[in-house]
Amino acid sequence: MTQQKETCGTRVGEVKRIHIAPETGGGPESRESVSAVAGRGLEGDRYFSGDGLYNERDDLEPSDVTLIEAEALSAAAEDYGVEFDPGAHRRNITTQGVALNHLVGERFRVGEAVFEGTGLCEPCGYMQSLADQPDAVTSLKHRGGLDARIVESGTVSVDDDVVW
Repeated sequence: MTQQKETCGTRVGEVKRIHIAPETGGGPESRESVSAVAGRGLEGDRYFSGDGLYNERDDLEPSDVTLIEAEALSAAAEDYGVEFDPGAHRRNITTQGVALNHLVGERFRVGEAVFEGTGLCEPCGYMQSLADQPDAVTSLKHRGGLDARIVESGTVSVDDDVVW
């Protein structure tokens, strides 16, 4: 486990999985750890290199990283029969034990990095087409995760704490 910086706050959950997609539309790649770089994103991801499409929309706050709750993925499977292959939901970090919707406008630490929630990451038809799951958008509506910007660089690893 990576060494944590001193921080105020309470551990609210942990990182379960990390995914990057080096190319727009490309398949997600699992990582045990990744460098989160302030103002850029996760090293190796399409948004880090400026190739992502999502951030080109004018109606959205800039986002360096996306997170989703493992509990939301379980609910999608239970409620709608939608079972996502690892990373097919197109979110970078899967957490457990974190109410991500509550982190909009809040700063929180994940591993060594500090993030700020910029908005809800509602599911879209493009994600649904790549996931090849007909009910993917419906199954993740209002629980599609969190857009966040990285305000302090650091390493994020599987099993790291999420501290708010």
